[in-house]
Amino acid sequence: MKKRLSLSDALGQGMADRRIDILRQIGIGGSISQAARAVGVSYKAAWQAVDALTNLAGVPLVARAVGGTGGGGAQLTPAGHELLHAADALEQARRDVLARLSPQAGAASGGGPGGSAALARLALRISLRNQWPCTVQSLEPLGPLMRVHLQGESAPQLALCARITQESAELLALRPGLPVLALCKAAAVRVHAGLPAALASNLWPGRASRVSRGPAGDEVSATLDAGVHMVGFAAPSSGLRSGRRVAMAVDESAVVLAVTG
Repeated sequence: MKKRLSLSDALGQGMADRRIDILRQIGIGGSISQAARAVGVSYKAAWQAVDALTNLAGVPLVARAVGGTGGGGAQLTPAGHELLHAADALEQARRDVLARLSPQAGAASGGGPGGSAALARLALRISLRNQWPCTVQSLEPLGPLMRVHLQGESAPQLALCARITQESAELLALRPGLPVLALCKAAAVRVHAGLPAALASNLWPGRASRVSRGPAGDEVSATLDAGVHMVGFAAPSSGLRSGRRVAMAVDESAVVLAVTG
């Protein structure tokens, strides 16, 4: 079954998101490194932006070409172009709405900048780099906690669990079939060499795509067998390299859930 582009998930965090700018620059220059320089981020951050957008969109947005100018060539897929067209339309609509509402918001806040700041917070950006659109499969009460079983929306092979409080589950109105966004910071993801002896909750096999060495740990970007991207950390001097098989693990309590509306 052919995957469809999810515009609502990919564009749901507001146009303040620089990931759209990176995608646009890739379309202009045909290079990840040139796009990174144009937007003012590192090459690694640019690739992680592409990975995150791909997770949210559910389909590939950028096609890589080995040996391109400026650190490797890249071009937008048809879905990437479609996403940019939608982003442009959404940005224009957002500007029109803000132009109409900003004077009202300013008056409501006594004429100060508070109203504009409140509107700007609607385009809130977050630091959690691992983001996956999911659907709630079931809810499992565990005393004062609730274990939420999730399935990837565009990657049905992705199964994960989040452990939250009963109150949080009630406030989010969680129920089977509800679309949610699962998020996890990269620092909470543990990366191990090789494949796990047996699969367990929130333990996924994959293949490393990029490895950055660091004294506090090696940062690893990987493509899971389930078809999504994930960023985590291995032990310092792990010896992991691009192309190696890895296992990514995260505690259920480290998975954050978000719903819209």
